[in-house]
Amino acid sequence: MPTRPTLIVSVQRALHLVDAVGAATAPPTAKQLARRTGLAPGTAYHLLRTLVHEEYLVREPDGGYRLGTRMQPAGAVPAAASPGPRTVPPGVRLRPLLVELHQRLRAAVYLSAVDDGEVRIIEVIDSPGAPRVDLWVAAHDAAHATALGKCLLAQLEAPSMTEYLLGHRLPALTARTTTDPTSLCRQLARDRARRWSTDLEEYAAGTACVAVPLLAPTVVGCLAVSVPTTHVSRLAPARHVLGAGAARASRALALAD
Repeated sequence: MPTRPTLIVSVQRALHLVDAVGAATAPPTAKQLARRTGLAPGTAYHLLRTLVHEEYLVREPDGGYRLGTRMQPAGAVPAAASPGPRTVPPGVRLRPLLVELHQRLRAAVYLSAVDDGEVRIIEVIDSPGAPRVDLWVAAHDAAHATALGKCLLAQLEAPSMTEYLLGHRLPALTARTTTDPTSLCRQLARDRARRWSTDLEEYAAGTACVAVPLLAPTVVGCLAVSVPTTHVSRLAPARHVLGAGAARASRALALAD
């Protein structure tokens, strides 16, 4: 009778997390990974922290995870140089436009999208003179308090928006954060009608943001900029520049699909 091997459950779970990261089309969050692997969120967080420490995974600024250097075999051909067709992520396709907008607006520029029901920051272009907002709370836990998050939520159909609000708390990140679901829904309806969203010290004190939607058929996305509140007067003209940029980005994504 064959002997059943002794298995280390925690190792199995860690490997399942690595597999899930490797299979994802965009860096998944801890919450998404817990759901995809069937792990309790606390267990997933502990294992992910260890995998990052050992360099099997890398945690992105917005909370997503990608494969780390320990997962690159010696002598492997980098993915960018691999032969054959590849799906180019939206952030890579739109990076030249984001850089152009950053230079023109002299502000940090953000590309965000809804991925597997969660708000994600895909790309940020900033510089020492125009730094990004300190992402002290990940975007998927702060959509109600950010211009980009509200802009994305406003694009969702009613059932998807309801599902999102039922599955997420609305913590007060500053004294200005909207924490009442009814009030937030009114804001989102207004933003959907006017096609832009703002954040005036709702996510972080001293910071103001504006976001406009992308209108590509297969992407729920947006472009946003952040400035210090001392420069809040720059948001109105920035919104028009972002709108033109979003139209260009939407066309590029539509053609790529």
